[in-house]
Amino acid sequence: MLGLFMYIFEVKTEVLVGLSLSVIYITYYLVEAVKKPILICRKGEFRNFLEESVPLLDEHYWPTPWCLESRLQTVIGSVLRTRLLPAVNYRREILRLSDGGQVALDWTEGPGEGEDRPVLLVLPGLTGDSRADYVRCLAAAAHAIGARCVVFNNRGLGGLPLTTPRLYCAVSHADLAEVVGAVRQRTRGPLLAAGVSLGGLILGHYLAEHGASAAVDAAFVVSSPLDVIKGSECIERPPLNALLSYHMARNLRNTLQAHEPLRSGPWDWAAVQRSRSVREFDAAFTTKHFGFGSVEAYYRAATLKDKLAKVRVPLLCLCAADDPFQPLDAIPVREAEESSCVALLVTARGGHIGFLEGWWPTSAPPRHHYIARLARQYFAGLLRRPDLLRAACRASSD
Repeated sequence: MLGLFMYIFEVKTEVLVGLSLSVIYITYYLVEAVKKPILICRKGEFRNFLEESVPLLDEHYWPTPWCLESRLQTVIGSVLRTRLLPAVNYRREILRLSDGGQVALDWTEGPGEGEDRPVLLVLPGLTGDSRADYVRCLAAAAHAIGARCVVFNNRGLGGLPLTTPRLYCAVSHADLAEVVGAVRQRTRGPLLAAGVSLGGLILGHYLAEHGASAAVDAAFVVSSPLDVIKGSECIERPPLNALLSYHMARNLRNTLQAHEPLRSGPWDWAAVQRSRSVREFDAAFTTKHFGFGSVEAYYRAATLKDKLAKVRVPLLCLCAADDPFQPLDAIPVREAEESSCVALLVTARGGHIGFLEGWWPTSAPPRHHYIARLARQYFAGLLRRPDLLRAACRASSD
């Protein structure tokens, strides 16, 4: 009898402890994780448009409760979307560049000359291509607004061999300019663009370099480290961030190994193969491949925050305050507030290209995928307001 009493007491104790921990976690989740995103944008017509046309700005972001930690959001988000989202069927177009190089443009539908439908041009991340999970989200958003989608696979990616001994980096916007020109020839409708991580940096540099003459009508950027100097410091921090950096460096090494023309050059191939972080890889290869004197010089050139004022196209940047590449203190708030065309949307959680939401994020985008929902609302709103596209934004900034 005494044994039964002690057993019941122990069970009740365990239940009480479990309930207490659950209450503590739920309280933490509701107070610290569930928040409305912060909009950083100068007062004016662009901000008014965002507040009126993008409902997500006024909604709380409910991150997946069992996946709050930023690195978990980053990794689990990619794994789940890769395994659960349906593959996208593409029609491939090989584009020859002016220097003899080539890139692949993967269209979700046949390009078709002279169509009036809008086109969404997607730039994947560091070593990503048209098969990337986040690209599928953006392709679904394009479909939802009635736009065609085309994915720009950088040199050497997407299974395409190199025809010149040249790859790409964060400032390789010359290739993008040629891609934009080619896509423009295939449509009479608005040209929208979305860049993810490194793809967002390339897109941002293109917009800043070309200013009012940029041939893109509106842009959306996801998880791009706008301050590459601070971002590089953050991603190298041990132990967890350094693991992500190691994984990315391994992908970069694999990309180089797949292309024989890159095995020789003004770099030490053995040092490239020894690189165990993005910074080490950039010091061993990227700086020498693109003629920078040091990795610091490359990161200064790649930093976009001091160039945002040159952008003359509506540009919305989705950031997470816990992004291991760009935490809250590295987000260029002041620079964004000085531009009438640039807005930053900062969620409390989300990691790097994570932004998981819901208990089990399995629904097809764009319904329950934050990146796709935001892209759909933003671009759909702009298509309803053509006066806010490139020409109008350019005029308001002059």
